[in-house]
Amino acid sequence: MSDRPLGVDPPARPELRKSLSVVDGVAVAASSTAATTSIGIGLGVTAGVVGPHLPAIMLLAFLPVLGIAGAYSRLNGVEPNAGNGYVWVGRSLSPWLGFMVGWVNFVASVAFLAYTTAVTGSALLQLAGEAGLHRIGSLGLDPGSTAQTTAVGIVALVAVTLTAVTGVRTAARLQTGLLVFEYVVLLGFCGYGIVTGPHSFSLSWFDPFSIPSATALAQGLLLSVFCYWGFEAAFTVNEEVRDPRDASRAGTITLVTMLGLFLLGSLAFQRVLSQGELAGHGAQGLAYYGDRLADRPLAALPLVALMFSAVASLQAGVIPTARGMFAMSRDRTLGPVWSKVSTRYGTPAAGTLLIGALAVVVAAGALVIPRLADMIDAIVNAVGIVVALSYALTALAAAVRFRSLLRDDWWQGVRAVVLPTLSALALLGLGGYLGWSFYDSADHLELRADNGWFLLLMPVAMIVSGFVVAVWAKWVRRSPYFRTGAGTDADSPELLTTSN
Repeated sequence: MSDRPLGVDPPARPELRKSLSVVDGVAVAASSTAATTSIGIGLGVTAGVVGPHLPAIMLLAFLPVLGIAGAYSRLNGVEPNAGNGYVWVGRSLSPWLGFMVGWVNFVASVAFLAYTTAVTGSALLQLAGEAGLHRIGSLGLDPGSTAQTTAVGIVALVAVTLTAVTGVRTAARLQTGLLVFEYVVLLGFCGYGIVTGPHSFSLSWFDPFSIPSATALAQGLLLSVFCYWGFEAAFTVNEEVRDPRDASRAGTITLVTMLGLFLLGSLAFQRVLSQGELAGHGAQGLAYYGDRLADRPLAALPLVALMFSAVASLQAGVIPTARGMFAMSRDRTLGPVWSKVSTRYGTPAAGTLLIGALAVVVAAGALVIPRLADMIDAIVNAVGIVVALSYALTALAAAVRFRSLLRDDWWQGVRAVVLPTLSALALLGLGGYLGWSFYDSADHLELRADNGWFLLLMPVAMIVSGFVVAVWAKWVRRSPYFRTGAGTDADSPELLTTSN
């Protein structure tokens, strides 16, 4: 029974406009995953950890992520909600854990936006150098400078945030065009590199047992999971698709496509570049690869593709994060600003702008790490740990939710319960082991990307801040979410209400 006084109308429920198809969902998810950015930058970072075994680590990381994708699809089939993991984990496991999933996804996304802001700025500065612009007045343009790349990237972040306010449909159309260009360039250059590369192909590239150490294996797996991160963006717009099943299709299509692209990129890079070249060029890795394969102006095409990918992933990062915050605000676990829907665009416009502003602040704060490559290493490692935690909890929620299938249908039970559980345990084990290795690798704290305590401090701060905000939501905001873990149903006629 409602606690609302008789004669008082229910509060108006903020609704998102349903306008997306499965193709739009794929565009959002694929842009969020940002294959070109992951190949151009992530492969170099990962190669610095696992050596020449990039194909092996990408295949290994795909297995638990595939189990996670199955969990997302099944949960989305019975309860489509913009909050997805936040709602599913809260209902099946614990409201506190559910809130933590929503929170770490939020802070990880803001950190990702800060990282991608710098990557975008670096790509733009590299393109400026290709065009012959190396100085502005007395300032020499340096694509490896965190300060310069962040300043240029912030301009791009502001632009894409404003575009995201106008609606997912508009953003999806832009991202579809960018993706087509990216993938044509990526497939062309990677295919050509595989055929003509000077380094011999080796089956040992697919051998995970040749990775130097258990720590390298764990770190490499989490870095690879980070590369796949973003496929679930399709589920954050599940209240804006015409059919919720389209969100599941979009997420699965995106994930399988990413596997193919990452394997193609891994093989091509290792055929063309030596390990030292691959690991040593960081944010300039894709541009260097293009230079090795072609002359100007064709050699600049991979760099243009990287810029398009970074811009698209900036926009795609803003969109799902705003929807997650919308769902949490709708349940009064966060302030009302996040669930204000624009009457003109049918989007959470205020929350979208706020996320962009927070990302600008975090990007500016990253200036304490002067080298772009070091900042990328620090953020990728931190986000990899908290993403593994979020994925694992969501998979466990699916296992609990569908556990009765083990009695009713053995095969469906294996797919719905056993595989997500194994995936969750694998990711929790990897995250815990890597966290311990960070702690054990240093005896003091320094603001350096190679300092283990600093690398561990970032994910710990993300998680601890979530508990602080959860305490405020439960006892100050008196959110009804913490009574049951059930979020506001996407199809319910009104917001959850409670007496004060």
